Amino acid sequence: MLEDRTLLVAAAYLVLRRGDEVLLQLRAGTGYRDGHWALLAGHVDPGESVVDAVVREAHEEGGVDVDPADLVPLTAMHRFEAGGPPVEQRIDVFFETRRWTGEPSVREPHRTAAMDWFALDALPEPVVPHELRVLEALRSGGLPAVLVHRMDAAGERYS
Repeated sequence: MLEDRTLLVAAAYLVLRRGDEVLLQLRAGTGYRDGHWALLAGHVDPGESVVDAVVREAHEEGGVDVDPADLVPLTAMHRFEAGGPPVEQRIDVFFETRRWTGEPSVREPHRTAAMDWFALDALPEPVVPHELRVLEALRSGGLPAVLVHRMDAAGERYS
């Protein structure tokens, strides 16, 4: 039956790389993890692929244009609240690129307080927890094709 199925919310994330540095933005005014540093990212809109979404978000949030041919898939993360509501079942797809046009800048000041480059071994605090997991795995070279991120009701990882 359809009501027994999970509602899966999809999002796309971009690790914009400059050498060993990554571009992060400081969330503000969003209602989710404000005060945390985060990647360029967003939900997949109806009719979009994850590739379309990450290219769109790079432009909307960071002011950079990315050619889909320059995107390198990094990992997919199944993030969910065990026993939680169907809307808390998420699939996050992470991409990396080292090529883009434009100068990264805050394009949504109502949602972003700052934007800056950080070395993978000197990330700011705090970083959105599930994104930090991916960045730490990227730094260590141990990024699996699929990650599972179980959360409690507060969105904190518990396994």
